[in-house]
Order: sequence, then structure tokens, then C-alpha cells
Amino acid sequence: MNLQNKVAVVTGGASGIGRALCRRFAAEGAGAVVVADMDLDGASKVAEEIGGKTASFAIRTNVGIEQDVINLVEETNLKFGSISLFCSNAGIGGIPGFEGVSNEAWQQIWDVNVMAHIFAARAVLPQMLERGEGYLLNTASAAGLLTQIGSAPYSVTKHAAVAFAEWLSITYGERGIRVSCLCPQGVRTNMLKEASENGPSAFLLQNALEAEDVAEIVVKGLAEEKFLILPHPEVGDYFLRKATDYDRWLRGMRRLQTQIQEA
Repeated sequence: MNLQNKVAVVTGGASGIGRALCRRFAAEGAGAVVVADMDLDGASKVAEEIGGKTASFAIRTNVGIEQDVINLVEETNLKFGSISLFCSNAGIGGIPGFEGVSNEAWQQIWDVNVMAHIFAARAVLPQMLERGEGYLLNTASAAGLLTQIGSAPYSVTKHAAVAFAEWLSITYGERGIRVSCLCPQGVRTNMLKEASENGPSAFLLQNALEAEDVAEIVVKGLAEEKFLILPHPEVGDYFLRKATDYDRWLRGMRRLQTQIQEA
């Protein structure tokens, strides 16, 4: 995908990977970049920053509420026309553990990490299918291919996010819809910082990338129309080992969990 003159929407665009994507898309010559986030002040700052390079606007969006996502798509269509690239990027971290996680907490992370992708596809696919072209970039996580030690909700929802992106690609790939699934490991964002302070994710900091590095890799992945975009190449190796010998991989993950707990 060539981003020049394209209309791109980025959820979770006020910070982290989302903000880096907005900046990178603007630098690539996108025709318009829409910055959607719960944090309207933060989104507005990003929109103002990139406004000298491309048309942009900020909109408050709770991606876990379908009507908010519908409004996002409709507002973008009114201001800039058809959406070429929808980046369903917003997500939240999981509460550590399993036993103490309430039904309400499960529902919240399910809505943001899974249903948000479904709401986005439901809202934007009709116009893309009518044109016979369009691109969906869904941010999941390496946890969606492997697992997340310590947080059942995060692991489960990210697996579901990967599964939905895969289904979209299979179902609509022959109708001009391109789908990529971004699965980073550690990225230096507020989410990783909080997870490292409150759970067993500190080991991810060692090889963590900057959000700007991830955005650069995303642009290359979009240009190549790759389904899996892996900012950390080793994740692909781990995924292969998992598929080759699942039981051995599980034993290795148990050992890693023990090491983390004892550290």
C-alpha cells in the first residue's frame, strides 16, 4: 500500500504506537490522518502537530462502544471522503492473574481488545467492498501468537484479535481488502511501563523498541501487504517453535514463568 494521498484513521492515536503511526503516515504523504482516542486533548495535540504535513482532525472515540466507532467513520467520510486505511490500534492491558479478575474486567478488555476490531470492520467494510479496495491494520500483540505470562485476559483477547484479523483476510482478501495484523512484543509505551510495574512483564523492557521504530516497520509491512507484521523478528521464531512442538514450547514457557517469579 502506498500511503500518499490516502485517508487513514488511527485509533489510540494520542500516544504510543498510535501516535507514532499518525506521525509516520503524515510523513509518508497521507492525504488525511484522523486521530481517534479517548484522550481528546492528547489526540488534538497530535493532530495539530501533523497538521502542517497533512489534513488532520482529532475525535474522541471509545472503541469499546460501537456507536463511537460508527461516528468516527461517518465523521471521517464527511470531512475527507472514503477511508483507505483503518488502523484499529487502541487496546488496554490486562489485570494480572486469573482468579481475581471480575466479569466486569473481562468484559471491558474484551470490548476494547476484540470487539473494537469487529466494530471497525463492520463500520468501514461496506465502503471498501463497494470500491473493491481498502486496508485494515489491526494491532494485536506477540501475546496473540504466543501468550502473556501473568494475564489471562490479555492473552485471551489478543489471541482473539489475531484470529479475527486472519478471518477477515481469508474472507475478503479476494474482494480487494488487505489485512495486516501488528504483533509487537515489548514497545516503550505507557502500557508496557504500567505492566512492568504491576506484573511479570519487566523482562520485555530489555529488547523493547521505540514506538517510532514500530511505525517504520508498519509502513514497510503495509507496502509489502504482509499479514503478520512482526517488529520483533524473534517472535516469528518462537511462533514456529510453538507450532512445531507445542508440548516442548509449553514446558519452556513454564520454565520462563518460574524464572520470572523467582527473579
